[in-house]
Amino acid sequence: MMMSAASFPSSRLLCPTKPTPPPLLLSSSPRRPSRSLQLHRIRSGWSERPAAAGLARALGSSSMEAAQPQAGAGGGGGDGQGQEAMKLLFVEMGVGYDQHGQDITAAAVRACRDAITSNSIPAFRRGSIPGVNTEQMKLQIKLGVPRPTQHLLDVERVKAVFPYGKIISFEVVDGGMICSSGVCLEAMGDKNDDCYIVNAAVYIGY
Repeated sequence: MMMSAASFPSSRLLCPTKPTPPPLLLSSSPRRPSRSLQLHRIRSGWSERPAAAGLARALGSSSMEAAQPQAGAGGGGGDGQGQEAMKLLFVEMGVGYDQHGQDITAAAVRACRDAITSNSIPAFRRGSIPGVNTEQMKLQIKLGVPRPTQHLLDVERVKAVFPYGKIISFEVVDGGMICSSGVCLEAMGDKNDDCYIVNAAVYIGY
């Protein structure tokens, strides 16, 4: 039985066309790696920019080395600038007072004596350190002195307290105290009732 073309809808008579592929989705941001890949990179130490990372590490280490303070007595002034190197063994500390006479040097001398007179250092005489004796002993002196009296301090009198050892730095910083002794005795040279207190730290090495 013959059927005429008029019995079919016109759309059925059109030639089939090729399917249109879906449009590509373009993203402005790069595709992020999976979380497992990120963890693998972190654990294995892998870096996408090894050169930049190495430069950052180099700059960081150099900054830390430059900021690291030098060994020895701390800053604050004195003649410790440019001091020679010293291998520190131990530190002695003391305190000195001048209750009458207002002599800050007397207080500093007593502070240094207090620091060293209760200690014995046989290692420098018995050869406990090969090649080192009292001739190689080095000292760094640091005093805490009330600021209003620092200009009156006789440094040479204080240095004379130490029987041996080369003093490679002598540093005076703000410290100690001025307080009242509670009485002014003119017979003892008092001009007022001020009592001077000085703190001392003695660094010993070679």
